[in-house]
Amino acid sequence: MPPVLFSYRLTTMTSDLFDWVDAHINDDPLKLRLKFAGKSTGSFSYDAAITQIECRRKFGKKLADTLTVFPRFYFPSILSGEQATSDLLASFHSSFVANGLPAVDLTSGLGIDAMYCASRASHLVAVERDLAKTEALAYNTAGLHIDNIRPLCDDCERFIERCKASGRKFATAFIDPARRSSDGGRIFALSDCTPDVTALMADLSQICSLLIIKASPMLDISHTIEALPTRPLSVMAVGTPTECKELLILVNFDNPATETIIEAVTLSAACPEARTFAFTQTQERDCAAPQQSAIEVGDYIYEPSPALMKTGAFKLIASRYNLAVPHPNTHLFISSSSVTGFQGSAYRVLAVMPYASRVLKRFAREYPRVNVAVRNFGMGADALKAKLGVADGGTLRLYGISAAQGERLLVLTEPA
Repeated sequence: MPPVLFSYRLTTMTSDLFDWVDAHINDDPLKLRLKFAGKSTGSFSYDAAITQIECRRKFGKKLADTLTVFPRFYFPSILSGEQATSDLLASFHSSFVANGLPAVDLTSGLGIDAMYCASRASHLVAVERDLAKTEALAYNTAGLHIDNIRPLCDDCERFIERCKASGRKFATAFIDPARRSSDGGRIFALSDCTPDVTALMADLSQICSLLIIKASPMLDISHTIEALPTRPLSVMAVGTPTECKELLILVNFDNPATETIIEAVTLSAACPEARTFAFTQTQERDCAAPQQSAIEVGDYIYEPSPALMKTGAFKLIASRYNLAVPHPNTHLFISSSSVTGFQGSAYRVLAVMPYASRVLKRFAREYPRVNVAVRNFGMGADALKAKLGVADGGTLRLYGISAAQGERLLVLTEPA
């Protein structure tokens, strides 16, 4: 199929459809599907309308800003919403787009990244091989009054070849390769994604100056750096306070890096400033091992954010914040005094108990509700929770850890 350039047109995204969605927004989607199965209307699809209700329930928080600005935003499928970037992450991605210069999103999908990146670019080409997503993007950009996006239904590799042949070049290119294998399993190498960005690097270097790769958080950072023919300027583990969402890789073809900066970036809708921790592999390698220390009542325990944990900068974390560790492989940090600016969570130690049957038997009587976590403990959190007979809830947090001599401890804490 030749590439198709779209402009706004009403297809399945009719006013009647959204009027029906508004009227049934609080109804049970499953009951709606049963009630309207096999039925049709002349102006819209019941299946598409019910999909809009389901997507607003599933992704209303993730895309709250977009849906507030344009309440009649159209989702072509539930999968498109699942795969879409959140408003929070898309806004962060856009900060790297060259201001006032052309850009391209080579795998635009639902188009959330494209819409945010277009706010900085002079114009942006949004390449997407799925026709339904391309049509939805044309409709949604019109509804959001974004007039500098050109949705293009095409395969990104064919698009790259045509750009090479014509000499067309962009200041910034964004690509988000598919992260699952053909059998639905997760993958752990950039070269196993679709398309294979490592194989496309030579071609990409001819059509853009800066390449932004959005990759799975499951990928190994060191392996990913080595797998790219051009050394990336930066590899960022990006996440929220509760989850590492992605690796974001920046490659500057005009000025390749000699050593990659690795960054942990924690974003929060409640905090306008991203929290970052930056270092190089050399700095982490040459840093002295942290001091080991026993945990005492009254100490502070510091747990790195998921993004910081992903980077593996455990020696540097201890060094920069002047923290000790209970065990080199426990990946929690301790201090007798409070520290400021730590990227993660802080807890105050209320009790330190041995992992022993006498403690297990009486623990639930004193603390029936507690949030359980384990670090280097030899069993999972659910297994420990079952042995203790406790339920989740409350503000207390119990860590099962291994200490300096390998003994297992239960450390009861409260938020600091």
